[in-house]
Amino acid sequence: MKKTKSNQRRSFIKKLSGTALLAGATPSLMLGNSTDRLYYPINAPKKKYAANDTIQIATIGMGIQGFNDTRAALATPGVKLVAACDLYKGRLKSTKEVFGKEIFTTNDYREILKRDDVDAVIIATPDHWHDRISMDAMDNGKAVYCEKPMVHNIEEGWAVIENQRKNNKVFQVGSQRVSSLVYKKAKELYEAGAIGKLILAETWNDRQSNLGAWNYSIPLDASPETIDWDRFLGDAPKIAFDPVRFFRWRNYRDYGTGVAGDLFIHLFSGIHYVIGSSGPSKMYTTGGLRYWKDGRDVPDVMIGCYDYPDSESHPAFNMQIRVNFIDGGGGGGRIRLVGSEGVMTVGGRSVRVTKSKMSDQPGYDGWDSFDTFDEANRREFEKWYKQKYPTPPASVAESGEMEFRISNNYSDHEDHFSNFFNSIRTGSTVVEDAVFGFRAAAAALGANKSYFEQKIIHWDPEAMKFV
Repeated sequence: MKKTKSNQRRSFIKKLSGTALLAGATPSLMLGNSTDRLYYPINAPKKKYAANDTIQIATIGMGIQGFNDTRAALATPGVKLVAACDLYKGRLKSTKEVFGKEIFTTNDYREILKRDDVDAVIIATPDHWHDRISMDAMDNGKAVYCEKPMVHNIEEGWAVIENQRKNNKVFQVGSQRVSSLVYKKAKELYEAGAIGKLILAETWNDRQSNLGAWNYSIPLDASPETIDWDRFLGDAPKIAFDPVRFFRWRNYRDYGTGVAGDLFIHLFSGIHYVIGSSGPSKMYTTGGLRYWKDGRDVPDVMIGCYDYPDSESHPAFNMQIRVNFIDGGGGGGRIRLVGSEGVMTVGGRSVRVTKSKMSDQPGYDGWDSFDTFDEANRREFEKWYKQKYPTPPASVAESGEMEFRISNNYSDHEDHFSNFFNSIRTGSTVVEDAVFGFRAAAAALGANKSYFEQKIIHWDPEAMKFV
């Protein structure tokens, strides 16, 4: 008996489903009565935490991400904040107001690294401090959670990798998508062949707001008396005090990595995790400063084209990536993997697979040169075609759409920290170590190198070096 499309999709999804991520043996229909799309829940497994001693942490860099990272970290039971560092006095005051008056605060991260009561540090500083503080922390015996990108410049990556290997400390980069259950489901579907042979990846992360373009609020008391400006500069060029550069450092190459290091990096990390990739071999980026002409020296529109070489986990394919900071459509982001038999669309809370398998026969007529033949040739062609393809074309066994969704209260940010702390407790491998973090950073920072040097960048993703 010929299967219905609904049964075919159910059969397909049963073949692809991982029991750890789906509820029950038979997924249930979540929304609507459509025969064209089926919805399935991604259920987070109940977590079990080891009753080990408390892990005591410190956060270095109490800006926006520093506060968010700290909150996400403390969502894991058995984790306690004992110290914090920032170069603006107002943030140190705010840290005590939010997390407790007993928190030790300082403007010198080295004081934190000397403390015996700190087991792990979160590094949420401007990008140009990432490598130095990471290595100093591991040299002092601390586990490290370093915000993305792992390094400010590609040339700094190997030093961090070698330092982690030398000290054998837990080191995780903060691109939380690699811990997301949504991305785990996408990886499972990809490895099961849900879209056939990967051909193209399309991904973007657009915004349309003043704050989204990094024009953050500046406190009225910002001054050389309340901000340790010289320490902020570090190895950056020495210039006079500028509160705009301090609070909006992402807009400047001296301290940040622009849209590539801040947003491309999430897209690269997610795709590399899903398909098991080491990265691209060829990169070219263009763009420009189209709207936010406010003194920043990084583009607000960046578009990249990448060649990924053939590997054990994926065929050679191309990738298009984009960030636009003045998107009149309101912004939004997506990862779209286009294969020979389907398309996988990955968002923050869902992954959707659209199946469309090409017929095993070429066909004729329709938008075809067949209609331009004279009558005699059309008859001859039809006779030849029926002899060459005597049986009707095989029906497409799998078609239509299916979508997997995670609950609205799920946080991949919290899961990323949970994985980090689990590695500290058990010695298990982190999900985004220095090698993974560097490969994702190299793809993002290669975008900057291509843009500012106006040339194609050739990269060996396995050896992690320029070609």
